[in-house]
Amino acid sequence: MRAVTTLSVVVLASAGIGHAVVTSIDADIARVDPFKDMKNRPRAGHGMNVLLVGTDGRDHITAAERRAYRLGGAPCHCTDTIMIVHISEDRERASVVSLPRDSYAVTPEHTDRTTGERHNGHPLKINAAYAEGGPNLTVRTVENMTHVKIDHYLEVDFTSFMKTVDVLGGVRICTAEPLKDTYTGLDLPPGPHVLRGGPALQYVRARHVDGASDLSRMQRQQLFLAALIERATSSGILLNPMKFRDVARAVLGSVRADKGFGTAELLDLGRAMRNFSPSSSEFTTVPIGQMGYAVKGVGSTLKWDTAKAGRLFRSLRDDRPLSVHRPRSKAVRVEVPPQQIRVQVENGTNTAGLGRRADAGLAATGFRTTRMPTTAAGRSVKRTVVVHDPRWDRSAKSLSAALPGSELRAVAGLGPTLKVIVGTDFRQVRKVRAQDPYPGESGVVSGDQVVCS
Repeated sequence: MRAVTTLSVVVLASAGIGHAVVTSIDADIARVDPFKDMKNRPRAGHGMNVLLVGTDGRDHITAAERRAYRLGGAPCHCTDTIMIVHISEDRERASVVSLPRDSYAVTPEHTDRTTGERHNGHPLKINAAYAEGGPNLTVRTVENMTHVKIDHYLEVDFTSFMKTVDVLGGVRICTAEPLKDTYTGLDLPPGPHVLRGGPALQYVRARHVDGASDLSRMQRQQLFLAALIERATSSGILLNPMKFRDVARAVLGSVRADKGFGTAELLDLGRAMRNFSPSSSEFTTVPIGQMGYAVKGVGSTLKWDTAKAGRLFRSLRDDRPLSVHRPRSKAVRVEVPPQQIRVQVENGTNTAGLGRRADAGLAATGFRTTRMPTTAAGRSVKRTVVVHDPRWDRSAKSLSAALPGSELRAVAGLGPTLKVIVGTDFRQVRKVRAQDPYPGESGVVSGDQVVCS
């Protein structure tokens, strides 16, 4: 989440700002050693891999900001956001891969940074690796899971995020649907918005806008990062040494980085990336094989799709683009991917097996059905109905698109599982897919495809 702004340093460096300016910034960076005593690491690939993490640190947040942006809870001292940013060897492409915070992970053997106790490898959610072993265990866990060697580590907190967005003058985002989250206070009507620091933080933190929860939030984070890149590259900031200095100080003044990420790296990378733009970037999330994967002592996790994730990370190691440009399918585009929507099917007719047929069709299209359709009382429904909690209205619209002619019916308190009552009008399930123009198997989208037009 806050990690999205750290990439702006890479982008802002593309002006090739003078050594003296960048050297003055380098002195402000707090240093960590995430690679200490690391052995048996993955083989280095081509290009550069940066692990960006956003922590929930809020030590420098004012009381007014805590109230305004709902930041009053106790921090978990864990990584709220984890991204691998791969900069290609020719410095013409940046590939950003989000790792869900609830990803099922197994740590390598390590020492607990709080108790000093030695632990064998054990399962946890990937964001908990930071609380248990700090940056070192976070890097080791990510490398073990991805087999991608991490070259640099950057860590950002709430304060750095808000300062950076404010110094940029705000970032413009667009939304086709209203976005409201009572947990963070986010409340955006449809349309374009220029978000300053606090509202931007609400936007990238919101997890309760829709039933997709953390996965939808990562999509918004990626959209915000693309918009931030567009803002930085089109506003003249890169050509203004003093503005560059102010923005870079806002980011790096409260960032923590590995000892090897300094003045020389910023300047070298900056000179190589003079022509960086939103179209040079691509964004995706690790493919998920199983939602709600229960682990004793850990809880509900997200288990990666081993085969698809393996191909994704192989592309990073081989320095290849993640995008798979395929012919456009005839599937109807929807806002929320069917893989993120839970559905209970109910047969509302006297036609035996109609509920099973609808369930099978929805599952084949990617919806997470229970595979156990039930029978409705009365069994005289003529028009298929999608029953949904109002908080999951975007998911309901995506589900309804797969059931032509279906009726949407909001029921407060229903929760995240949507219900389909199959009527006599049901014929077949229509294929739907997420809105990415060229999703490939990992849902890759380029930066220029998600910024405001």
